[in-house]
Amino acid sequence: MNWNYKLIYETEADFKNDMANVLAETNELASFKGGLNNKDNLKLFLTKSSLMEQKLEKLIIYSSLQYAKNSKDIVNQQRDSEIMTLFAKINSALAFVEPELISIGQDKIENYLYEDKELTTYKYYFAKLFKNSSHVLDDKSESIIANYSQAIQGFNNLHDILAVADNNDEEVILSDGKQIRVNASNYRTYLEDLEEQEDRQKVFESVFKFYAAHKQSFAAIYNGIMLSELANMKNRNYNSILESHLDINNIPKEVFLSLINTTKENTSAIKKYYKLRKDYFKLKEIHTYDRFLQFKKSTKKYSYEEAKEIFFAAVKKIGGDFEVKAHQVLEDGRVDVFPQDGKQTGAFSTGSYEKGTFIMLNHTDTLDSVFTLAHEAGHSIHTMFANENQEYINSNYVIFVAEIASTFNESLLLDYLLERDLDQDTKIALLQQEIDNILSTFYRQSLFADFEYQAHKLVEEGKAVTYDSLSNIMIDLYKAYYDIDIKSEKYKEYVWAYIPHLFNTPFYVYQYATSYAASQAIYAKVKTGDPKALDDYLGLLKAGGSDFPINLVKKAGVDLTKKDAFMAVVNRLEELVNKLETLLKAS
Repeated sequence: MNWNYKLIYETEADFKNDMANVLAETNELASFKGGLNNKDNLKLFLTKSSLMEQKLEKLIIYSSLQYAKNSKDIVNQQRDSEIMTLFAKINSALAFVEPELISIGQDKIENYLYEDKELTTYKYYFAKLFKNSSHVLDDKSESIIANYSQAIQGFNNLHDILAVADNNDEEVILSDGKQIRVNASNYRTYLEDLEEQEDRQKVFESVFKFYAAHKQSFAAIYNGIMLSELANMKNRNYNSILESHLDINNIPKEVFLSLINTTKENTSAIKKYYKLRKDYFKLKEIHTYDRFLQFKKSTKKYSYEEAKEIFFAAVKKIGGDFEVKAHQVLEDGRVDVFPQDGKQTGAFSTGSYEKGTFIMLNHTDTLDSVFTLAHEAGHSIHTMFANENQEYINSNYVIFVAEIASTFNESLLLDYLLERDLDQDTKIALLQQEIDNILSTFYRQSLFADFEYQAHKLVEEGKAVTYDSLSNIMIDLYKAYYDIDIKSEKYKEYVWAYIPHLFNTPFYVYQYATSYAASQAIYAKVKTGDPKALDDYLGLLKAGGSDFPINLVKKAGVDLTKKDAFMAVVNRLEELVNKLETLLKAS
């Protein structure tokens, strides 16, 4: 149940050979400098560039999977560093491309597209390019910026090196004398199962004390990342760092602000849910490490094979090619299943246009692990549909739509389970699962997006970024969202250091929430039998990255420029919490 790297490269020598080929092909592409204003040259360049990028994609996937599997392995670290160096060389060598294309002019490029139908596949690429042309600099400036890309990327890697490679399991002695080994991958499982609040506190602190001990280092790394974001904002003439992330995909700022404001203003159901927890478990005070405790205990464990079979049964409702792909993405060699020392925490799906999809899990036999499998399979199914229906240049969908397929699958799985002949305790467990899913996918990601927004504003305003200033933002947000004072929890205020997305992909997390809102609206239409809904949804998956994401989602029936989509999630949470309250009273 490990990745089969031979699905990408048969040998390490093949990997090295492709590295050399990509560098040679990059040098060949660089020779087109000054000649892209000729239609035939442009067509040849775009064709060769696409083929080179597909090889580069394979190199990145091969390297990143092995690094994720064991970031403590020095060979994996070295290979990852070599890819970063290669990527920097490519960026530098081809920095002339976008400035030169912009200098040719939109009218002339559009004439080329009209005259040669084979070039029409690049229509969206050029639409994005000219939309953002005011933020593309001259050839020399782009080359200088590209030369710094590897150094800037180093800040992102520093977080993973510190948080994963330099981190170790902790021994925890529970109140009954039992000794357990705790790490960032398994601690949530213990928080679900341990009945004594004192034990949950010990487990939580064993993980988060590392972030407290290195708070100054994490704050310095994050400050470095934000300063690089600030430099990019200034160099490319954006009004804010947020705008620099939204504008490239034509995401209105109002979507982001509406999300964080709507969620922060509608938290009454969260607070009611936590009060239910406090009363049910007879806690004097509720803490964040109490939020995973199960209302109803179940000894049921779900092996990986069982989790797959449950998921396969759920997707039968969709059937067709969707069901076929659900089996294909979970074939042996394409999934790395279990936690191990040095392995990245969490889960992800990735893929190559030529070599297919790959999924990382950290399966722990819980119900949550079943939902994680369905979630990541959703990403891979999306990738397969996109790759089969789009040319390479239009296959890679952006993050803004990426979480729609994953959370759609979770809803599909939940309904399948709820339709079974279930006892009351299982119904309560599933309700909790869905409520917790909404809190983690919608509200928690909105909270982190709000944190990013405020933290980056500190940098933009020239204010000091310290672990105190970052923690103070988080303290205020936890109070606003959950009515929980995390100052009373040892180490919790450093949760910002624990979230890798904040460091690796700035302004990524808000898209979990927007995608979730869109997926819930789409799923509701499919579930109620809207005759167009399933075709519209599959059309979204097949579209890949062939249009601006707001347009793709709108074609699937959801307008995220309006508040309604977000309020639908708020209302759904209120409904589920009320239903849970009723079942708990009857149990």
